[in-house]
Amino acid sequence: MRVLLVEDEEHLAERVAGRLRRDAIAVDVAYDGTGALAKLESRDYDVVVLDRELPGVHGDEVCRWMVERRLPSRVLMLTACGTVAERVGGLALGADDCLPKPFEYAELLARVLALGRRVHPALPPVIEHAGLVLDTARRQATRHGRLLPLTRKELAVLEVLLGASGIAVSHDDLLEQVWEERTGYRTNAIRITISKLRAKLGAPPVIDTVPGLGYRIAQDPRASRAR
Repeated sequence: MRVLLVEDEEHLAERVAGRLRRDAIAVDVAYDGTGALAKLESRDYDVVVLDRELPGVHGDEVCRWMVERRLPSRVLMLTACGTVAERVGGLALGADDCLPKPFEYAELLARVLALGRRVHPALPPVIEHAGLVLDTARRQATRHGRLLPLTRKELAVLEVLLGASGIAVSHDDLLEQVWEERTGYRTNAIRITISKLRAKLGAPPVIDTVPGLGYRIAQDPRASRAR
C-alpha cells in the first residue's frame, strides 16, 4: 500500500509516517496543500491522509481537486474539530472517512488499512506456499516452522510477491508499492532486498527472476531460478 500523508505539523507528520513505515506501508509526506497537489499529479496513491486545515491550498480544495479528476485514491480527512457537522462536511466534499484530531495511532492505522482494502482485494490473513507461512496481521513469516528475521521492507516485498499469485511483479511496481519516493527509483535497492530475502527464506528457493519483467513466486519451488 502507498499512502500520502498531508499534515502541516511537521513533528506530527514525521511521527505518524515513521509508525506507518514500521507497519510496512510506503509513505510520502507533504506539509501543505500545494505540495500535496504536486505529489498527486506525479504518482498514484492508495490512501491519502489529508489534514483539513492546511496552509496555502486548503484541504477542502485538495479533496475537491481529487474528486474532479476522479482519482482512485481513498481519502481519510483529519479534522481539528470532532463535531458531527465537521465530519459531515468532510464527507460531503468527497472524503471516504473522517478522523478527529487528536487521534490514537491504532485507530488511524485501522482506518487506513480499511480504506486500502477498498482499493486492493484483501489478502487472506495467513498465506502459505512451499513451507512458507506469512502472517499479514502479525507481520511475521516462518519457513518450515522457523521464524524468519525479516526486515519491514523484506516482509513488504514478500507480501507483494505472494499477493501476485505467481504473476511477475516489475521493478517499478515494487518501488511504487514498497518504497517511499526518496528512494529515487534505484533498482539496486530492490536487488539487494531480494538477495537478502532469498538468503533468509532458504532452500528450496521460492522467488524467480523473470528476465525483462521482474520477480515472481515460483509455482514449483524445486524448479525456481534464483538470479
